Amino acid sequence: MEPGTSLAIGAGVVIFALIVIGSAIRIVPEYQRLVVLRLGRILGAKGPGLIILIPIVDRGIKADLREIYFDVEPQAAITKDNASISVDFFIYMKVVDPIASVIQVQNFFGASRGIAITTLRAVVGEMMLDEVLAKREEINEALRVKLDEVTNRWGIKVTTVEIREIVPARDIQEAMTRQMSAERERRAVVLEAEGKREAQITVAEGDRQATILRAEGDRQAAILEAEGGRQAQMLQAEGYAEALNRIFAAAKGVDSKTMSLQYLETLKDIGSGESTKFVIPMEFTRLLQPFLGHAERSMGDREQPG
Repeated sequence: MEPGTSLAIGAGVVIFALIVIGSAIRIVPEYQRLVVLRLGRILGAKGPGLIILIPIVDRGIKADLREIYFDVEPQAAITKDNASISVDFFIYMKVVDPIASVIQVQNFFGASRGIAITTLRAVVGEMMLDEVLAKREEINEALRVKLDEVTNRWGIKVTTVEIREIVPARDIQEAMTRQMSAERERRAVVLEAEGKREAQITVAEGDRQATILRAEGDRQAAILEAEGGRQAQMLQAEGYAEALNRIFAAAKGVDSKTMSLQYLETLKDIGSGESTKFVIPMEFTRLLQPFLGHAERSMGDREQPG
């Protein structure tokens, strides 16, 4: 054998050995698992670390355990009220069972995308257009739950579904624009009417408060006037009572002779008048008795001889 041929054979053997060794030794990082099949039978998920495979007999399939996402391109859907819309969204998922993700489904990315599209159309078809536009969070949660129910058998966990954009058809957008314009005008009219009503209520309330205050002022003035009149009458009555008390006190000091003289003076005034009839009180005769007795005694003394 020639030396060149021996060298080539030796080099080939070395290369083959390196290839065999390279296919037999696998280094699996922490975020991956190696699903090993031996002669077509599943052995299990290996890793992380250094994994030794039997060349030709064993086959290793990598499964990434990190959370992954993919974008579902805009999909046409019809709402419950027959409105056409276009929806695109993101799906976040992760492998929780490496063996099932390899054995149970060929391509879980494509399978998950197909399930997401059909699930989206089913969820949107049960809702009105206004609900679809206003309840994104509810749609996200409904998609996540239904997707997770399907992908669970593949060893896939759907963690989040996020709708990125909902675009209604052009004619629906124009109708919504007109509706929003009319709604804004209606709100403006309502706010203006509400402002006028509030202003009228405020003015009426001010008038009512003013009327109440005026009535209260008039009442207080009437009360004060009445109180002043009462106080004046009380003072006047007290003055009359004081005067009567003083007259009564002075009358106590007047004796019967003084009163008789007063009556005589009064009788003199009466006699000077033009009247021919006189009314003399009974008390006057009693008051004159002392004078009459004194006059009789004087007359008796004159008739007796000296």
